[in-house]
Amino acid sequence: MPTPSISVALCTHNGAVYIEEQLVSILEQSLAPQQIVVSDDASSDDTIARVREIAARYPAVQLTVFENDPALGVTKNFEQAIRACSGELIALSDQDDVWHPGRLERFAFEFAAQPLIALIHSDARLVDATGIPLGHTLAGALGVSAGEVASIHAGDAFSVLLRRNLVTGACAMFRRSLVEYAAPFPSGWVHDEWLGIIASAVASTDFIDEATIDYRQHGANQIGATKLSLTGKFRRMVEPRRARNARLEANMGVLVDRLQRLGSRVSDEKVHRALAKLDHERMRSSLPEARSHRIPAVTRAFFAGHYHRYSRGPLDAVRDVLQPVD
Repeated sequence: MPTPSISVALCTHNGAVYIEEQLVSILEQSLAPQQIVVSDDASSDDTIARVREIAARYPAVQLTVFENDPALGVTKNFEQAIRACSGELIALSDQDDVWHPGRLERFAFEFAAQPLIALIHSDARLVDATGIPLGHTLAGALGVSAGEVASIHAGDAFSVLLRRNLVTGACAMFRRSLVEYAAPFPSGWVHDEWLGIIASAVASTDFIDEATIDYRQHGANQIGATKLSLTGKFRRMVEPRRARNARLEANMGVLVDRLQRLGSRVSDEKVHRALAKLDHERMRSSLPEARSHRIPAVTRAFFAGHYHRYSRGPLDAVRDVLQPVD
């Protein structure tokens, strides 16, 4: 099979402590990338100087650097890096992880074997600041079920991602052609969840059910992963709901608009499901302030199957009853 050209979109912000280990793990892949695009969001340390120094040891790899001042924010920073990538395949990278050997080769093989797949993501091993494994994986921390994985493998990632995002950017690679449909990235969405849902709408996604990176959790992650204790799950249940539900509704409105504007690239059936999800989020946003008054609407939606199809089932139904308004 022909070897695809690969670009890496790597975003940084004050990442000098970890950037060398990450960059070396990328540059020494058995299937090396042809290009690395580093987009830095107003670092005050010597992150970019270290990037240039490390990259100079690997002259065969093209380095492109953006230095943003002021910062663009996570989503727009990644969009800038992605737009500058020229490879057929684009891998996303954080500044503080470590890629496992053979990672790019494994992803490239999967894309070659599945020409209709637009995006592939994998599991990750969670490690602490020093790289010591925390004893569980990203999929475990997110509570990814066997049923969700089976649906993704079967080509129905859209249904899974309508309920909740399972795509973590640090674990993802996609075809450059996806950018045509995903850009511009809306500000209310995180870049990885947006790329995932758009990929599942215009084509499909797949999941590698094994860790391909060490995903570092060090307390300063801009976006990280934690395995919630029972206490943590209860606290989430009683967090204020107004802002969260307004955001979910607004994001779905943005998604529906994009899918409709993509026309025949997205099936009518997927647009219909997105519209139904939007109706579900509108219902959730409009629930009464008094908890007891929410029960009839939540109960109707639950038995109609809406919480199963468009949310996290009983978990979100209970959350919608328990959460305070503000």
